Amino acid sequence: MPSLTPDLLLALSLFAFVSSITPGPNNTMLIASGANFGFRASAAHMAGVAVGFCVMIAAVGLGLGGVFRAFPALHKVLALAGGGYMLWLAWKIATAKGVGVGQGASRPQTFWQAASFQLVNPKAWAMAVGAVTTYAPADHYRANVILVSLVFFAINAPCIAIWTGFGVGLRRFLDRPAVLRAFNLSMAALLALSLTPLVLELVGA
Repeated sequence: MPSLTPDLLLALSLFAFVSSITPGPNNTMLIASGANFGFRASAAHMAGVAVGFCVMIAAVGLGLGGVFRAFPALHKVLALAGGGYMLWLAWKIATAKGVGVGQGASRPQTFWQAASFQLVNPKAWAMAVGAVTTYAPADHYRANVILVSLVFFAINAPCIAIWTGFGVGLRRFLDRPAVLRAFNLSMAALLALSLTPLVLELVGA
């Protein structure tokens, strides 16, 4: 049975809320998806983020973190690949065709794309490692890791829905091509800027 005390569970919930509701790569892409494609079309993207991050926490807690400690070069390779992928996603956002365009090169992310993106998302890694190391007591460790991942899922899912909904709310202001273009460029720039901690880590390594 999990051994999280009520106080620790409350602290975990607060950490999950703050880290989930604040800006980051996932939320930046979700607000752009909501603005460009709408809430329903972005449902698979939202589900992929919520489920993918839940699974990621469990994986980190149950052994993936140990793999990176044993093979630190693997983490650097993944970080570099993730940085390149995020820059590609920023370019895709910057060149989105227009509100409601759901075909061709501009379309919402699929469930699997969004879920796999968590593996190359620096903020997701920081959140997962922080959650497991801080809020999963050693007593009944495996059960605690699963509980931590489920708490994050319960809190993260509505937070990302809020960001997507915010993007949907902006749609009526983005019906002019020039305004939409400026919005997408801004979202792309924010996504690229979110790589700053990763760049600093690699430079300092």
